[in-house]
Amino acid sequence: MDWLQSLLWDPSSVAHIVLLYAFVVAVGVYLGKIKIFGVSLGVTFVLFAGILMGHFGFTADTHILHFIREFGLILFVFCIGLQVGPSFFSSFKKGGMTLNLLAVGIVVLNIAVALGLYYLWNGRVELPMMVGILYGAVTNTPGLGAANEALNQLNYTGPQIALGYACAYPLGVVGIIGSIIAIRYIFRVNMTKEEENLKTQSGDAHHKPHMMSLEVRNESISGKNLIEIKQFLGRNFVCSRIRHDGHVSIPDHETVFNVGDQLFIVCSEEDAPAIVVFIGKEVELDWEKQDLPMVSRRILVTKPEINGKTLGSMHFRSMYGVNITRINRSGMDLFADPNLILQVGDRVMVVGQQDAVERVAGVLGNQLKRLDTPNIVTIFVGIFLGILLGSLPIAFPGMPTPLKLGLAGGPLVVAILIGRFGHKLHLVTYTTMSANLMLREIGIVLFLASVGIDAGANFVQTVVEGDGLLYVGCGFLITVIPLLIIGAIARLYYKVNYFTLMGLIAGSNTDPPALAYANQTTSGDAPAVGYSTVYPLSMFLRILTGQMILLTMM
Repeated sequence: MDWLQSLLWDPSSVAHIVLLYAFVVAVGVYLGKIKIFGVSLGVTFVLFAGILMGHFGFTADTHILHFIREFGLILFVFCIGLQVGPSFFSSFKKGGMTLNLLAVGIVVLNIAVALGLYYLWNGRVELPMMVGILYGAVTNTPGLGAANEALNQLNYTGPQIALGYACAYPLGVVGIIGSIIAIRYIFRVNMTKEEENLKTQSGDAHHKPHMMSLEVRNESISGKNLIEIKQFLGRNFVCSRIRHDGHVSIPDHETVFNVGDQLFIVCSEEDAPAIVVFIGKEVELDWEKQDLPMVSRRILVTKPEINGKTLGSMHFRSMYGVNITRINRSGMDLFADPNLILQVGDRVMVVGQQDAVERVAGVLGNQLKRLDTPNIVTIFVGIFLGILLGSLPIAFPGMPTPLKLGLAGGPLVVAILIGRFGHKLHLVTYTTMSANLMLREIGIVLFLASVGIDAGANFVQTVVEGDGLLYVGCGFLITVIPLLIIGAIARLYYKVNYFTLMGLIAGSNTDPPALAYANQTTSGDAPAVGYSTVYPLSMFLRILTGQMILLTMM
């Protein structure tokens, strides 16, 4: 029976370590799917499964635990950075700026409340533990990892801050959703009216393509060609088909328009009314039943050499006689602006004759098998550069220890930059959503399992005999107070739609359960839009601010 004893209890045995992680992750993920009042903890339950196993003495070599913890964290934050990178900078445009300012307000108030409670208790709760409570209260696991990494730089030997995180996390999830509900009743939100208001708002309509059939009625443009009409109108649009004297063709810049011609126009939603007024009126026309054998087809960009080129530089209309009407990227349709930068993984809607469309497919690639192969070079080049950046000491006046972005912040910053600008370095950053999610989930469960196993030995004693209830109470205040304050400002001053506000609150706390709850309350995508608008900056700030607090105040 020596083999069984070694398998169960030998912390240096590879078989024991793999078995322990497999059990903790499997049990944690399974139990995390259980919903209580419609809310589940998701993969975070892996942390509690690890704590339970650590409490009963199942552990592993400390160095191995730390390696798996840090490697899991690096994988997680790097994949997050790749995902949010393309939208990170664009999220500050127009209405997104207001939402991001409100999200920054939530982050700042979370920190202010946490530090206020720290000074109020006058040292009863150590600063590192308060940071752990802070990250549990805002349900942000990568921030906990970054704080742990900062403590390693400071050679911290105190209690595991994951204990504070674990105490505050469950009520953090409840507090976020509870705050959303409280704002609804405090401000007497009429859900039906909010839905109607959403329909009248354009939101991000300038990114979305609008399709319509028009009949030319304006005699002033009769006899003018397409390029002249675009110059007169001053609006960007694509005319993908024209019906003249009963025959359908694909127009080019020299095509002359006449009164009575019928056009198929694709433009941004905000430009649609002006185009209708200038050209004529909308008509109903079935373009699929016309005399010329034209097809519309989505073609997948899979050739690396296309990555980073603008749509206009490809000259599809002049070289192949086809029109590009819209681009689908990550599930979102984008208007085919000539300045739009193409990326591997884009789906391009091409309209033209069958043979011309086939030639364009050959130019763009359109080979799905290529996308099934992960661009693993980009991932590990990015991690390599991220660790170099994270290890670079940055000295600030008045700080006893130089600031480092660390193993979390460095890869995150590099991943965001690669996700946005990687095409300029000929790096293909495309990764299928399933592959990205797989790497992220593997990374986060390895991190949570390691933290839980390491902290489990002292958890019960901390909760039962120590200050566990105090941690819970502090965490609840850190969660709720900022959300109610910013929620009031958003509703009263900025007049933010309630459904968008729900997404803002969930995104500023990077909390998927809160987003799931918000999505259940509406048939629209306003919560998801609000969530995705503030998520990149919020995640970035959550990961870095904990390190800043510890490095400047300890």
